[in-house]
Amino acid sequence: MKGDMTDARKPEDIVREERAQLDFSRSMSYGDYLQLDTILDAQRPLSPAPDELLFIIQHQTSELWMKLMLHELAGAIAAIARDQLAPAFKMLARVSRILEQLVHAWDVLATMTPPEYSAIRPYLGQSSGFQSWQYRSIEFRLGNKNAAMLKPHEHSAERLQQVRDAFGSPSLYDEALRLLARRGFAIPVDRLQRDWTQPYTESAEVEQAWLAIYRDPERHWDLYQLGEELTDLEDAFRLWRFRHVTTVERIIGFKRGTGGTGGVSYLRRMLDVVLFPEIWRLRTDL
Repeated sequence: MKGDMTDARKPEDIVREERAQLDFSRSMSYGDYLQLDTILDAQRPLSPAPDELLFIIQHQTSELWMKLMLHELAGAIAAIARDQLAPAFKMLARVSRILEQLVHAWDVLATMTPPEYSAIRPYLGQSSGFQSWQYRSIEFRLGNKNAAMLKPHEHSAERLQQVRDAFGSPSLYDEALRLLARRGFAIPVDRLQRDWTQPYTESAEVEQAWLAIYRDPERHWDLYQLGEELTDLEDAFRLWRFRHVTTVERIIGFKRGTGGTGGVSYLRRMLDVVLFPEIWRLRTDL
């Protein structure tokens, strides 16, 4: 027993023996690198309700994840356009994992009860996640184009331009179809050269191209993998939307949203949007 007491190390002894750096008066610290003072000072509740901090942090962290999603989506779209599928697969897999994080984030917000939300709602004004320019850019990059969704960003020229860039560019699926055409598949010209601001409409010819890939995966392995990466992404995106609508219904029921939409009714309509239709339809015909 006495020997055990003698050999015991105090916590400060362990830190010293590990030679951990403790003085940051002349070098960059963890907080400096991450700009934590700025980030942690960005939560400014407007109400006296203690639960408002949860509401703010939930949405701020979601916006940070969306920033990374946009970065990865832009990289994946550019890589597919260059016929570089390996890095594109890595980026698309990362987007799917980010969406998993966003799905689970709703679990935290769901701990907010209706009376707790009602206490902060009057302080939100007309602000709503419906107005998120990053979310709208993600929708546009994934092909869900809607010109009406540019309007909420007109008050900021810089933000409007960023959303317009996503709105007027080929989507992830557009670039995937252009890749299929370069590989010799019969993709209709009107799906390859079109007004990119218009939503994509499904095509029987495009489905046949994907069917050929899925019926012979060994011959078209990288395109087959691309199809599955797109499926994973949309699967995760649907779960995010579904978790959103159920959380909103749990907290506010069928009240109208602060942004003016019908709330749950609007979100349920969004559940019907299909981003990559032929990739889902072909499963019936395989």
